[in-house]
Parts: sequence; structure tokens; C-alpha cells
Amino acid sequence: MEESSGSGIGLVITAIVYVAILGVFLFSFWKIFEKAGRPGWAGIIPIYNLYVLMEIVGRPGWWFILFFIPCVGIIISILVAIDLAKSFGKTAGYAVLFIFGIGYPILAFSDAKYVGPAAKSA
Repeated sequence: MEESSGSGIGLVITAIVYVAILGVFLFSFWKIFEKAGRPGWAGIIPIYNLYVLMEIVGRPGWWFILFFIPCVGIIISILVAIDLAKSFGKTAGYAVLFIFGIGYPILAFSDAKYVGPAAKSA
């Protein structure tokens, strides 16, 4: 029996698209962390990037643990997205873009400036 070469091509295209999207997000996190005065490499290290993100938005460092608790992680993600938007001088409505994933590249490649940890000033 012969295999269809179409399914192999589809798998390769899917893998290329996945790697490209992953690359955009990794580079976006790198740029966002640099804008916030943190080392860019910290944005691409799993788990550690959540800890540093908590510092950027002004939340206690231990909050990163809450991301791993079912249901609680969703709420924390929304709160951190709002804090991240405010930390770069954006409105809380901008956090919707983070929730859908398109806010990170937009923030990274825009002229947005880090204005300080939003949660500390609240």
C-alpha cells in the first residue's frame, strides 16, 4: 500500500507554521522583557519567565505558582494581562489582546514604553 504524500506535506506545513508562531512569541517576550528593564533571555525560559513577569507587573513572585492551579490559573492570567497592559501605559481593555495572543507581538514591536509595575501603584 502506498501512503498519500499529501498528508506528509500537510504535516510539514503545520510544523513550519507552528515553529514560526512559536518564534514570534519567543521574540515578543524577549522584547517585552527588555523594554521592562529585564534581561531578554528571561522571557524565553519556561516557569522562570512567569516569575520575572510577576516582578514586571508588580505582583508578588510567588504568584507564578497560581498559574498551575486549575481554574485559578485562568483568573490569574487575566489579572496579570491587565497589569501588563497598565505597566506599559495601556488600558485594561488592551488586556483582551493578550488573552487572544495578539497583544504580545503588538506590544513588543510598538513604541510602548514601560511605565512601571501597575500592581504596586494600585
